[in-house]
Amino acid sequence: MRPPRTRYFNTTGPCGPQHHYMLPPAQRLPQARVLIEMDRYFVLHAPRQTGKTTMLRTQASELTAEGDVAALMFSCERAKSAGDDYAAAETILLKSLREAAGRSGWPKKLLPPDPWPEAPAGTRFGSALSEWCRRSPRRVVLLLDEIDALQGNSMVSILSQLRHGHNARHEGQPFPASVVLCGLRDLRDYKVASGGEPGRSNPASPFNIVAESLRLGDFTADEIAELYDQHTEATGQEFTKDAVERVFELTQGQPWLVNALAHEVVFKMGVTGAVTAGQVEDAKERLIRARATHLDALVARLHEPRVKRVIEPIVAGTSPGTDAAFDDDVSYVHDLGLLRGTRDMEIANPIYREVLLRVLGDRTERFVKADPHSFVLPDGRFDLPRLLQEFVVFWREHGEVLIRQEGYHEAACQIILMAFLHRLVNGGGQLDREYAAGTKRLDVLVRWPYTGLEGERLLQREAMELKVWRAGRDDPLPEGLAQLDGYLDRLSLSTGVLVIFDRRPEAAPWRERGSFEQATTPSGRQVTVLRG
Repeated sequence: MRPPRTRYFNTTGPCGPQHHYMLPPAQRLPQARVLIEMDRYFVLHAPRQTGKTTMLRTQASELTAEGDVAALMFSCERAKSAGDDYAAAETILLKSLREAAGRSGWPKKLLPPDPWPEAPAGTRFGSALSEWCRRSPRRVVLLLDEIDALQGNSMVSILSQLRHGHNARHEGQPFPASVVLCGLRDLRDYKVASGGEPGRSNPASPFNIVAESLRLGDFTADEIAELYDQHTEATGQEFTKDAVERVFELTQGQPWLVNALAHEVVFKMGVTGAVTAGQVEDAKERLIRARATHLDALVARLHEPRVKRVIEPIVAGTSPGTDAAFDDDVSYVHDLGLLRGTRDMEIANPIYREVLLRVLGDRTERFVKADPHSFVLPDGRFDLPRLLQEFVVFWREHGEVLIRQEGYHEAACQIILMAFLHRLVNGGGQLDREYAAGTKRLDVLVRWPYTGLEGERLLQREAMELKVWRAGRDDPLPEGLAQLDGYLDRLSLSTGVLVIFDRRPEAAPWRERGSFEQATTPSGRQVTVLRG
């Protein structure tokens, strides 16, 4: 007898219960089944690699197995090549639909007609669906994956045909009982693609037939524990409570990241005992350094104008835009999975937050020539004062050039200092960064583990606050000292560093920048101020 197949954490495509640890897809979005049973047309959207395709496949399989419905899932991805050629798009979609039906194992009476009925271009897709439903002994449900692969006129044509068929059902014309349109984007962007204007209603949009626009959410902390428990049951290897909590903190439940961290620990790192929070932290660093495909796909978006317009004020801490076009860009970046929500404008999770700054700082890191080991003191602690002095030298020599080259001009100072710190700290310690639009600051925590005189493991923590003095504004020193006070309170630290970059036209010449002073915070702490 063949031994049972070993399951694993999946990071490379749709999940299957025979091969992968996975949560029951239906429990993640129970509203989808309710809407299908109500014969509704609706949108399902979520960022890439969150489980959309897995959910569609499961819904189609379960519905068909119950005997009353012929539910078919197929992908529109290949139709992207058709562009505005809607006739070519129809041909590709109908071929994809037939191939998916052929793989389904259905009896012949449920399969679509072969050949498809003749019809003029621009009506072929709707006519084919109508003829299939006329012949089918069951209600037909269609689940179209990657619907946003359709472009321009092709998108308009397909959606218009779906709208026409949906409405004609009330006049007795056969047509799918329910249609699920699944993609990356939310409803408003399909309206844009169909000729509507961002932020405005479009009564002629094919989407005025859509009942709902559902978003597939991330895992909760309990769902992460449930997923990891499957591995424990299969292998006996446990994830400690601290490890599960750290995974949730780092990922905020993003499904690919949750699976990728576990896969990194169990498979690539080869951990055999109980998985600890420290090993999860190591796995995070390995994922970020390797720039896995999922992370690369996200960071490749950073220089898209719409993405840059949203991310730059978040990194710089400046106030975001307020016009309707900016709101549409925020929705776009949220749909990509880079933002936690559309109101607070925070990066979706700490791993993405780390990756963004590392990627944006790549150019600066190439200029940093100092040896990271030279900043380790004889007692094992990290020499932060010397690092800041070295940064002043670096800033005077390279700052002006790097700022001119930096695409994220408003956030250039923050990006450059973060890259310098990362290059010199990350060899033996870690950087935690907190930033958000409108805060006028970027908070940094250096965590440096070292061994004490008696062999005990200790952790050095150094807090920094970054601010920028912009043209027409008052000196940010008082505000910065108050903000640093609050940050130090939260960390239970007695001192820290405030860095103020001067971006005013009247700032001192570059060769004269970089001075240190001691200052007192409102609560009486003595802190270091670096003016760059």
